[in-house]
Amino acid sequence: MKAKDIKKKVMYILGGTVLTEDFFWKNARFIITVFVILVFYISNRYSCIEKKAKIESLQHELKDAKYESQTISAKLIGVSRESVVEDLVQKNGVDLQHTKDPIYKIKK
Repeated sequence: MKAKDIKKKVMYILGGTVLTEDFFWKNARFIITVFVILVFYISNRYSCIEKKAKIESLQHELKDAKYESQTISAKLIGVSRESVVEDLVQKNGVDLQHTKDPIYKIKK
């Protein structure tokens, strides 16, 4: 092929003359359908990637929240132990004593 022939074909395509042919008008509906399907495919893929990134971010957040919850729970258990409470009562000079009677529930 000569450079002149290549240039002529490129100008034929880029100039829009190719769109006046019967082939494109006969298959216009098919070409438009394929184009619409491609657009939906690309947008669906982008949406899935975005949602996957959001899920991963939320999973990391959940893991951090679980660790924080466990830390707070451990601190609370440590502070609410009977021996720690007794020490705090004695330090602050509050006049509280252990009950001698066993604990019982009142039922209705």
